[in-house]
Amino acid sequence: MADLLWRPAPRSRLTAASPPRSPRWRLLPSAIILAVVALVVLIVPLVVELNEQYVDLAIANQPPSAAHLFGTDELGRDVLLRCVYALRVSLTVGVVAALISALVGTAVGALAGSIGGWFDRILMRVVDAIASVPHLLLGIVIVAILRPSLSAVIISIALTHWLTAARIVRSEVLSLRTRPFIDAAIVGGASRLQVMTRHLLPNVAPQVLLATTLMVPHAVWHETALSFLGLGLPPHAASIGNMINDAQRSLLIGGWWMSLAPGLLLIITTLAVSGVSGVWRDRLNPKRRTELTW
Repeated sequence: MADLLWRPAPRSRLTAASPPRSPRWRLLPSAIILAVVALVVLIVPLVVELNEQYVDLAIANQPPSAAHLFGTDELGRDVLLRCVYALRVSLTVGVVAALISALVGTAVGALAGSIGGWFDRILMRVVDAIASVPHLLLGIVIVAILRPSLSAVIISIALTHWLTAARIVRSEVLSLRTRPFIDAAIVGGASRLQVMTRHLLPNVAPQVLLATTLMVPHAVWHETALSFLGLGLPPHAASIGNMINDAQRSLLIGGWWMSLAPGLLLIITTLAVSGVSGVWRDRLNPKRRTELTW
């Protein structure tokens, strides 16, 4: 009877939870994919040169084969080679635009958080006003003003993606301003500029780098959308958006490989970048990583 009445207290959810799993199962595949993509994008253009004006109608619209692994397009150009060059353009645009937007967002967020008051309120209202406009629509307007080109695409992406970095840096700076080491630096005679450059910015650098990495996939998709709409590189240039746009006509005659190859490479590459960024984000926030495993 006593055995029936006595039961051990159930273990709490916190103590019963298994330790967090290692993020290597997500990091390793993404890192391998990024390494392969980087090697291909860097080495292939050095070995094989792409002639963007090349036309060979005798081998046009050929399906994937041993001679052309991804087939040929409607002008007889090798789809695989154009995908490599197009991916190089997309990654270049994504990385450069992400770096520029991170610099702009860091400057705006640091100034707003460190100065505070009416200056902070005005800057944040400007950020909210820009964020209320869809990024793609604003990017189209910027490219239309600057004339479609590679530099115009980079500028349009940078000017529409710095808002996230600005908000992250501002929130981190506002949190750091209340820390004792900031008060000690001010009492020690450090100027506002010294406090920002020596104490605030180094402490927000990991979050800024993470935000920059997360912006790369967004920038790549943004560049693809602009090129697809005819506002990116010239139509004959190798670009993921241009290739998908050209493949629309080929789908009606059964040329499925012309859109599958660039679209698949775009999805795999951006997912790999997102996977590495996700692991990095979890490492920066161990509490969130532990909660996800419960």
